[in-house]
Amino acid sequence: MKKIFFSVTFLLAFITSNAQKDFQGMAVYESKTSTAEFKSRMDGNKDITPEMQKMIEERMKKMFEKTFILNFDKTSSIYKEEEKLDAPGQGGGGMRMMSSMMGGGGTYYKNAKDKMYTVDKEFMGKEFLVKDTLTNYKWKMEGETREIGGYVCYKATAVIPASKTDFRNFRPKKEEDLKKAEEKAKAEGEKKTSFFDEVDLPKDITITAWYTMDIPVNQGPEAYWGLPGLILEVNDGKTTILCSKIVLNPKEKAEIKAPNNGKQVSQKEYDEIVMKKMEEMMEMNQGQGRRGGMEIRMGR
Repeated sequence: MKKIFFSVTFLLAFITSNAQKDFQGMAVYESKTSTAEFKSRMDGNKDITPEMQKMIEERMKKMFEKTFILNFDKTSSIYKEEEKLDAPGQGGGGMRMMSSMMGGGGTYYKNAKDKMYTVDKEFMGKEFLVKDTLTNYKWKMEGETREIGGYVCYKATAVIPASKTDFRNFRPKKEEDLKKAEEKAKAEGEKKTSFFDEVDLPKDITITAWYTMDIPVNQGPEAYWGLPGLILEVNDGKTTILCSKIVLNPKEKAEIKAPNNGKQVSQKEYDEIVMKKMEEMMEMNQGQGRRGGMEIRMGR
């Protein structure tokens, strides 16, 4: 009798272990960043024609509204922007670079067991492989609940430093601060201010996440992770990433592995490379009387 009991227990443990090993899920996320503040700056700007404004708004929508696919198992995940066919003239390195700085581009791999992440980035025509330790989010459980797509979700919040290389974190300067920037540019002999003169970067950002314990994996979109269930929504006050579809144990399994193309750097090294290159571009733009491509006037 003991032998039979042991055999049944072993069999159940074996089946459970293999079920967990083979478990996989797929989630679709819609990412939208509010551009209302920037659009309001364009209104009333005599330098921008209605045609130009329409073109700018279409490009902003393309950059700030994206669809992503998250494939995950018990310990790891890959997060990638949904592939779309670019219209003629809308592709190229410039758009890929901007996409990378708006949360898109490349494959974002997270391994919760090893607490490591790897993401491939393209910047200025060069391929980088950013490999570093996962952010240690100090999640605060808020006790609130809501339903998302039929799943009961729980609220959690965390405060994190704002990334300088994620353009979604930038906010337009206040009217009085913008006037000071224009006066400074005028005093230095410059006719106009650039995009970077017209925006501010907050020191910290408060993240609100909604996760479901019905799917007990500590994964989520982008860099987010570390909760006792799959994160279905993330909001930082300006960008909202919302899950629109979930498929558990899909028929076609995805290959969940880290990307390996590009020059390997840490997150800090990559950020320093990006900021240095952006500063060089700004200096070049200023030296040419701000005729270069870095000038983006939002108006008032």
